[in-house]
Amino acid sequence: MKRQKRDRLQRAHSHGYQAGLHGKNKEECPYQNLDAKSQWLGGWREAMSDRSMGLFK
Repeated sequence: MKRQKRDRLQRAHSHGYQAGLHGKNKEECPYQNLDAKSQWLGGWREAMSDRSMGLFK
């Protein structure tokens, strides 16, 4: 059970990172669950940081 939960949160982080790379707004987070939403936003912030450093266009 714990592995499945961890995978779900990892997937939320990955989706947030992809959204950030594509320049989507953080308000477009599709998650309602607090844990998943925080993971998505963490991925989004990481991608925005990477974009601002010039790692992606």
